[in-house]
Amino acid sequence: HLENNQVYVGFVVHLNYENPHLFPYMEFQRFKHHPLIAAVLKGGKRVAYGARAISEGGLQSIPKLAFPGGALIGCSAGFLNVPRIKGNHNAMLSGIAAADAAAAALGEGRSGDILDAYEPAVRNGPVGRDLWPVRNVKPLWSRNGLWGGLALGGLDMWVASLLGMNPFGTMKHGKTDAEATGRADRFAPIAYPKPDGVLSFDRLTNVAFSFTNHAEDQPCHLHLKDPDAPIAWNLPKYDEPAQRYCPAGVYEVVRDRDGANPRFVINAQNCVHCKTCDIKDPSQNIEWRTPQGGEGPNYPNM
Repeated sequence: HLENNQVYVGFVVHLNYENPHLFPYMEFQRFKHHPLIAAVLKGGKRVAYGARAISEGGLQSIPKLAFPGGALIGCSAGFLNVPRIKGNHNAMLSGIAAADAAAAALGEGRSGDILDAYEPAVRNGPVGRDLWPVRNVKPLWSRNGLWGGLALGGLDMWVASLLGMNPFGTMKHGKTDAEATGRADRFAPIAYPKPDGVLSFDRLTNVAFSFTNHAEDQPCHLHLKDPDAPIAWNLPKYDEPAQRYCPAGVYEVVRDRDGANPRFVINAQNCVHCKTCDIKDPSQNIEWRTPQGGEGPNYPNM
C-alpha cells in the first residue's frame, strides 16, 4: 500500500515454464479477479502499468562483478533473494560495497582499473550471507515442479538457515528458460476470460499507462538474427510464443483474411524494455538492443 490510498499489484511468472500457450499477461489479469485481490482493488482505477524480467539465478548465476572503470551492482548483478522476492536491500548493500571499493582505490591514487576489493566484499559480506542459504531454491523449483520444488526448496533453505549447511550442497541450474519451452502440440491451448475493463484490461490499453515512447522513424531496437525463424521455426513448433510472453504486445503474427500467409510483425514502439523476448525466445533469435534515442517506458510512480 502507498500513500493516497494507492495499491501496488505485482505478479511473477517464472520464465522456465514449458507450455508455450501460457500467456503471462493474461495470468496476471486473471489473478486480479481472485476474491482476495478483487476486494482490495474494488472501486479503484489504474494509474500505471509496467513489466520487467527479474534475475532469479541466485548465487550460482552472479557474474564477474568488476571490470576496468566500472562494476555491476543491484539487479544488474542478480542479487535477488528468490524465495523472498526481494532485492532492494542487496542492491543498496552492493552499492555501498562498490562505493567503499571506489573510495579506497581513489585513496591509493588509482583510476580506471578494476575494483578488486568489490567482489570479495559482496560475496563474503552481507549480500553473500543473504544469498548463500537460499542458493538452491531456484534449481530445486525448476527440477521438481511446484509442490516438490516448494517442499525441497523450503527444506534446504530452513536447514541452511538453522544449521548452517545445505543438505543438497550447491546445485547447478538445468535448462535455460528458452530451452525449457515445450512443443505446442504437447499442450492444450489455454482459454483466458476476456478482460472486463474494470479489474482486468487488454495489453495495448495497459501499455499506454507505461507511458512508453519511441521515435517511430528510428531503427528497430529488437533485432532478429534470422528474420525467417519466427514463421519458419517458432510458429509450427511453438505456436510463436512471442505473441504471448511479451507483456506489451510488441510481437504479432498477422494473416490474410483467409488465415493464410502468416507474417511476423514487430511493434517496437510498444516495448517496455522488460527483455523477456531476449530470454524466453525458444530459438534465441531475438536480440534486445538499446534504442537509438534512449527512449522507453517512463514510470511516474513505480
